Amino acid sequence: MASSKTELFSSEQNEMAKLAKALAHPARIAILERLISANACITSDLVEELGLAQATVSQHLKALKEAGLIQGNIEGVRRNYCINKAGWKKLQNTLGPLIAGPELLNSDKNCC
Repeated sequence: MASSKTELFSSEQNEMAKLAKALAHPARIAILERLISANACITSDLVEELGLAQATVSQHLKALKEAGLIQGNIEGVRRNYCINKAGWKKLQNTLGPLIAGPELLNSDKNCC
């Protein structure tokens, strides 16, 4: 089995990679967009909206939850999910500076 050698990188770089990996699937982006637009907890109607199998949606929800981007709770037989505000702020603080852009984006110079 290959080693990822994550110990070679800073905790900030590892955190960025973890968050980026959680975002690295279009179904997860669709889930986040739906949760953001709902601005409330929603239930398993994600399966219907996305057109994916329940097991697939559950895997994507699990990945987003493990990354701290969403939170969920159980009410009877239903699971409710919403954006984890603290996790979302962490995402903004972690990836924001990288995405905000280095000075080269504001200059007329080409890199090559």
